[in-house]
Amino acid sequence: MRLTKHAHACVTFTDGDRTLLIDPGTFTPNAADLIARADAILVTHEHFDHLDETALRAELAKRPGLTVHTTAEAAATLGDQAFAVAAGDRIEVAGFHVTVHGEDHALIHADIPRVRNVGFLVEGRVFHPGDSYVVPEAAVETLLVPTSGPWTKFGEAADFVRAVRPGRTVQIHELMLSELGRNSAARFLGADGLTGVPLENLAPGASTEV
Repeated sequence: MRLTKHAHACVTFTDGDRTLLIDPGTFTPNAADLIARADAILVTHEHFDHLDETALRAELAKRPGLTVHTTAEAAATLGDQAFAVAAGDRIEVAGFHVTVHGEDHALIHADIPRVRNVGFLVEGRVFHPGDSYVVPEAAVETLLVPTSGPWTKFGEAADFVRAVRPGRTVQIHELMLSELGRNSAARFLGADGLTGVPLENLAPGASTEV
């Protein structure tokens, strides 16, 4: 299947004529277009940079057959086409097999309540963790690694990659980093850095086979 990286944490998976979309948020400028082309949608948690609620609700109203799988809290805001998932669930969406891992968003600060966050392992190969460095209880070939945001830390990201032990990694959630910052993340967390695994830095719209 093909993985296409979009702005921030948003990615699509395509296999033939089937398209699965994960985390179309407000930081992704073409989120509405991506939602319109998706056969099914996964959302890791309720934060606006992962969930463009206005765009998603509008498309759900147009397409009664479109479904969203997400946390219970996010599903409650989206209506009866949204389904709650939790760690341990196995689902089939748009012909893709997906398993669900993790429970909570990474800690930002003790004064900020943590929301539910789930990660998605697609076809047993590619893991999107959302806003968490929780290690899935499964082998992972391609790991999507968040590198910027108020909750991220390069040391924890390095330990995350080491624990998951993927064959390759792709940088996501990087919008708050400059080009220098993204390149620094790739060096620090990459093959010659702390993990020994190259950290790929795909531009928005770029694709790779996974």
